[in-house]
Amino acid sequence: MMSIEGLKEALFNSAPQHFHELALQLFRYQAAHVPVYQAYIRQLKIQPERIMHIKEIPFLPVRFFKSHAVYDHDQPRPQLYFESSGTTGQIPARHEIADPAIYETSFTKGFIQRWGQPSDYCILGLLPSYLERSNSSLVYMVKHLMDRSGHPLNGFYLHDHQKLWRTLKQLEGEGQATLLFGVTYALLDFAEDFPIQLQHTMIIETGGMKGRKHEMTRDEVHDQLKRQFALQQIYSEYGMSELLSQAYTLADGRFACPPWMKLLVRDINDPFDIQSSGRGAINIIDMANLYSCSFLATEDVGEVFLDGHFIIQGRMDDSEIRGCSLMSI
Repeated sequence: MMSIEGLKEALFNSAPQHFHELALQLFRYQAAHVPVYQAYIRQLKIQPERIMHIKEIPFLPVRFFKSHAVYDHDQPRPQLYFESSGTTGQIPARHEIADPAIYETSFTKGFIQRWGQPSDYCILGLLPSYLERSNSSLVYMVKHLMDRSGHPLNGFYLHDHQKLWRTLKQLEGEGQATLLFGVTYALLDFAEDFPIQLQHTMIIETGGMKGRKHEMTRDEVHDQLKRQFALQQIYSEYGMSELLSQAYTLADGRFACPPWMKLLVRDINDPFDIQSSGRGAINIIDMANLYSCSFLATEDVGEVFLDGHFIIQGRMDDSEIRGCSLMSI
């Protein structure tokens, strides 16, 4: 079995054709060193040494992050943790982060792969529900991307839509390439109050209606934002506090993963019927979750295509509504 040092070295440096073997090595390590995952596997009466394909790996339900500390107990107890968003009264998921540098490397490399260097952009964040609470992995990510950007007008906006409108107007006048990360309901509110023609700005919606508006499909949200901002395309980010990697949409609206992340699908009625492509509930391998659990059974449903790209179509019927959820397509 590969050591944790070897896994860490290989995490962001392995060729795509080595994903399968590296994932199996990581599974065997976490099955032996993450007590919650180890107990889950033991309860299923699965012998890790007999697992020979990623489709045979037991995926830990993300709900375990609500009730257990999921981390490698050979490491010191993490001082940093991220909590999921949720409505009042819900128990948030908590992700213990043993090595913040891995998260920073993951989101930075993933950003550069999709968008280019952060220094090419002014980066803005319209993320009120995330800013209003502590321990948001999304705010942590966007803040660090702003630091790498270094643009003097980078910044977060809580509820001051007029100030955001003035900033965008100035950046558009200067022809400055800009990225605006926004939670869905806040983008809709801003678009309604301050429509503006954008030519040099890309909008990345991060999901999250929070019960603030009537239910809308993602296509309806994007169509409304495109009209209000005179844009041809609205982009999306897929992430959650239990993951240390993100996927972004391409021009065709499908999400693409970074090389160290992969989605599979499971039958909604049989959690152990796992396929590489097709429709069903979403399982995620995120190898950046090196010190917690990289094999997660989410409560999202969608479709994974043969090329690894995917779409999210909603949530399982018995799932709680969460800020990272995407709406039905």
